[in-house]
Amino acid sequence: DLSLLRFISAELTRGYFLEHNEAKYTERRERVYTCMRIPKELEKLMFFGIFLCLDAFLYVFTLLPLRVFLAMFRFITLPCYGLRDRRLLQPAQVCDILKGVILVICYFMMHYVDYSMMYHLIRGQSVIKLYIIYNMLEVADRLFSSFGQDILDALYWTATEPKERKRAHIGVIPHFFMAVLYVFLHAILIMVQATTLNVAFNSHNKSLLTIMMSNNFVEIKGSVFKKFEKNNLFQMSNSDIKERFTNYVLLLIVCLRNMEQFSWNPDHLWVLFPDVCMVVASEIAVDIVKHAFITKFNDITADVYSEYRASLAFDLVSSRQKNAYTDYSDSVSRRMGFIPLPLAVLLIRVVTSSIKVQGVLAYVCVVLFYCGLISLKVLNSIVLLGKSCQYVKEAKMEEKLFNPVLTATPGKPAGKQQSMFKSTQGISTDENGSTSVTNQPMHQKENTPSLLVTSNSDQFLTTPDGEEKDISQDSSELKHRSSKKDLLEIDRFTICGNRID
Repeated sequence: DLSLLRFISAELTRGYFLEHNEAKYTERRERVYTCMRIPKELEKLMFFGIFLCLDAFLYVFTLLPLRVFLAMFRFITLPCYGLRDRRLLQPAQVCDILKGVILVICYFMMHYVDYSMMYHLIRGQSVIKLYIIYNMLEVADRLFSSFGQDILDALYWTATEPKERKRAHIGVIPHFFMAVLYVFLHAILIMVQATTLNVAFNSHNKSLLTIMMSNNFVEIKGSVFKKFEKNNLFQMSNSDIKERFTNYVLLLIVCLRNMEQFSWNPDHLWVLFPDVCMVVASEIAVDIVKHAFITKFNDITADVYSEYRASLAFDLVSSRQKNAYTDYSDSVSRRMGFIPLPLAVLLIRVVTSSIKVQGVLAYVCVVLFYCGLISLKVLNSIVLLGKSCQYVKEAKMEEKLFNPVLTATPGKPAGKQQSMFKSTQGISTDENGSTSVTNQPMHQKENTPSLLVTSNSDQFLTTPDGEEKDISQDSSELKHRSSKKDLLEIDRFTICGNRID
């Protein structure tokens, strides 16, 4: 017996009970709480990662020149002490000298690039063309970072490879010229990025700057609606850390160039301040929105960012051990895709052209500024090391740091992995048999067991295509694997600029 009055009465008095579907609505509420926690947890990770990049960046200006000086002093005074070792220089000293020579050569090559001419050339282009150029530069920067670290690693290994082995490379000199060419081209690429950003700052209607900032929100569309696992999100987080730190350095370069044009008038700095805040705020807003919706659509909790931070801290602590076989700055470069050499070359070029050093007082100020940089580097390293030990302890990862176990890599037999570590370098010991902190690793024969401690962060997570069937059969075992172990098994030699499915 249906009637209009009964229908209206049913609509007005109809009830429903949410407690009958308690699990569903509890999950929805937790998603809201997760999105509310994302900004805090993400910024904690970003804050820690940016200081990691800063530590690696300051290393180029502070400790690297001192290490190069000590290596050259050892090379010059070596005949006075006689050849005690088969090597003239230790592998770490060879790498330091190569980095220093590349830095100096690229710095002098950058003098042939006219910044003013590049600025006026870019300023004469239309807004739409500059928008397209800026997008192309961002893609090219990721490609350069991905391939550039491979070039530098190939140079370091070619220069320090044991001589008694069969030669399987083209030589140190070709690798050296490839590295110099890469650093020079990458520095020019970053200079074009900084020049485009400078043109956007100096445009009258700020339309270019607005378009460039809106380009960040296009990044949300390209990443939010894709499926992400924890490991892929970790790579994206590292890429965002690197991108944010690079933007900070680019903003510093833009401010230096503008202040030079206005004769270092402090009033002009307040004119630039709103635009700088706009760029920084847009980066932070885009990262928060992007990560919030990625975690929402993929059912990832906000606690995963503390795991990411613990994994970065694990890399830092493991690289500070006596038997570490890689430099800390190199591990940061491989993990985040941040290569400090091109950015350092450009910054030195801009600072030396913007600031004129004349007179004794000016040189004294330069020396004091260098001492201040060293103090900042040491203080930053000490604080980072203390925080990293705290994060590793909170994540209960000490056993992986002090008691590493050689396990077979997924998709690879154990024999191949052990053979890879047999060719690594050993540790020099003193007369009492204890490991020396000051001595650099010495080369051992291949039949001698390696003394290096290997961490799970150096194992490969990827597997060949031919073994996908075996992985599908063992998928139930992979599900029970802990998230911390998965993060540590990400190959640190995989640059985060790689494609993310």
